Amino acid sequence: MADKPLTVLQLVPALESGGVERGTLELGAGLVKAGHRSLVISAGGQLVSRLTGQGSEHIQWPIGRKSIWTLRLVKRLRRLVVDERVDILHARSRLPAWIAWLAWRGLPEQSRPRLVTTVHGLYSVSRYSHIMTRGEAIIAVSDAARRYVQENYPKTDSHRIHVIERGIDPKIYPFAYRPADSWMARWYQDFPFLLERQVLTLPGRITRLKGHLDFLQMLARLLQSDLPVYGLIVGGEDPAHVAYMREVQQAVHQLGLDGAVSFTGQRMDLRDILAVSNIVCSLSAKPESFGRTVHEALSLGIPVVAYDHGGVGDTLAKVYPQGRVPCGDIDALEKTVRELLAHPVETSPPAFQTVQDMVDKTLALYRELQRS
Repeated sequence: MADKPLTVLQLVPALESGGVERGTLELGAGLVKAGHRSLVISAGGQLVSRLTGQGSEHIQWPIGRKSIWTLRLVKRLRRLVVDERVDILHARSRLPAWIAWLAWRGLPEQSRPRLVTTVHGLYSVSRYSHIMTRGEAIIAVSDAARRYVQENYPKTDSHRIHVIERGIDPKIYPFAYRPADSWMARWYQDFPFLLERQVLTLPGRITRLKGHLDFLQMLARLLQSDLPVYGLIVGGEDPAHVAYMREVQQAVHQLGLDGAVSFTGQRMDLRDILAVSNIVCSLSAKPESFGRTVHEALSLGIPVVAYDHGGVGDTLAKVYPQGRVPCGDIDALEKTVRELLAHPVETSPPAFQTVQDMVDKTLALYRELQRS
């Protein structure tokens, strides 16, 4: 007898941008394509229309708001789970995970959906973060995320931890991809000076952890030796980090980088920008669990220079070891970028997990939970 279609409810704080949000959309689309029902609770955002356009249903609740009032959502969620006959309750962030766990725990055991949590980040170790290990199944998005759980929450049953990496769609990020002529024409109309420069790109939201100041220092050193380089900082300004944005802009002036770096803001054409870059950088001060833009750039065949820790370090060790740099070592960062610009080391097509692989493995885990 065929398995019945599942109703899966994912919980995320918002759907603006970022790897967690994109993973939510990818899984939702994959579930719908496979004949299941996909529900998502979030505070909304620019990705909602894409989510619903792919067949998922969106419920707008302020489930990521750090307020005592957010606890009022526990009873609402409990009713929703019962009314919608949710089979899988899947929390992808800490505060939504607390709301999900409290709602789930308050249901009779025979009425509970199966509870899944995904460890997307290497969070600060605390009771608050410990909630991400409370799922009946815990998905770790990389070996680095698995190690984080096992080292920091050693009482967690290792059999509940399942490594399912985020997927890359090879149709969207094909090796040796080049943007369409129409896009190239618009790009060089906006940035005509890039035709004569070697482009170094730092993608990511403008927050202190992403390493913008290290990137600017490296760029200034390269320019001092008359290398024709230009820096692109691609990412939206975080309203919670306005003071940091001012600090970064002041650093541009102090380092003499006016006319040598551009802030593009949030872009929907990041793939194309990565594809016309000479090198993509990942300079997060804290280790990241996965590093989606690193995978995307390498999938396109673009060299990556990154700090050698966390999931990003694991990826480079396997796919592009030439790009590994000790964290915070500006001298090594400058030297590595300089050498790769002078003597490029080509990448090879990486065998990254695809989005479909990620969907299939997640769905298989859901089914396993249902049967247990």
